[in-house]
Amino acid sequence: MNIPLVDLHKQYTPLKEEILSGIDRVLDGMHLFLGENVQALEREFARFCGTRHGIGVSDGTSALHIILRAMGIGLGDEVITVSHTFIATVEAILLAGARPVFVDIDPATYLMDVAQVESRITPRTRAILPVHLYGQTVDMDPLLELAAQHGLKVIEDACQAHGAEDKGRRAGSLGDAAAFSFYFSKNLGAYGEGGFITTNDDEVARKVRMIRDHGSERRYYHDVVGFNGRLDEIQAVVLRAKLPHLADWNEQRRSHARQYHELLQGTLAIAPVECP
Repeated sequence: MNIPLVDLHKQYTPLKEEILSGIDRVLDGMHLFLGENVQALEREFARFCGTRHGIGVSDGTSALHIILRAMGIGLGDEVITVSHTFIATVEAILLAGARPVFVDIDPATYLMDVAQVESRITPRTRAILPVHLYGQTVDMDPLLELAAQHGLKVIEDACQAHGAEDKGRRAGSLGDAAAFSFYFSKNLGAYGEGGFITTNDDEVARKVRMIRDHGSERRYYHDVVGFNGRLDEIQAVVLRAKLPHLADWNEQRRSHARQYHELLQGTLAIAPVECP
């Protein structure tokens, strides 16, 4: 039996009419970037995560890069992150001009081993970048306490954690800012590229909005060096149609994971531990 990693057709079919209708309205109006759908998605996904601000961006890698830039992290700075992650986490740090410093994972959860972090802090450390993986969050309370002791920012790589929770708090609301990816294989995926940033910091949010749009708050007035990191309206239509179903889809994934876990009992396969 060949089981696809993601069955996009199965997910798309019941939403087809709603998605196509929304795309038609976008194309009729031809307001293709930062229009009413992006603005609505920014409110809706921020509310879902439990944050004051949500900003749609072009992709998850750019989301991480923009956050680092908005926090003033760059040349000569160090960012502590985990070795077990997709390369985009490290790319974003390097693109900002900073140096990644690695810690290893907890072998049971495959998530950042928080106990290793303090030994990696130096006078150049500016931020800790935990990576939530496989729908589970890093144990954030000790990490946040450590960051507060040393005056460090905490940036969540939540690109694989849409809807994941830590003690009742959703990923995206746990650190100073968080980055999400809407790559098609995610549990909340676009039909193209897309990303998102959440934060409760008003000034970080203001700078993020500038950097994603060529460093401007007003058209043709460019206050900082930014780039084109905008989310487009068509992807926002797709994501808005999917978002109300995310919690149910996540529960289905948990159910399937439990079934795999049961079927793999007694084999050589080692399944990751589910965090409480």
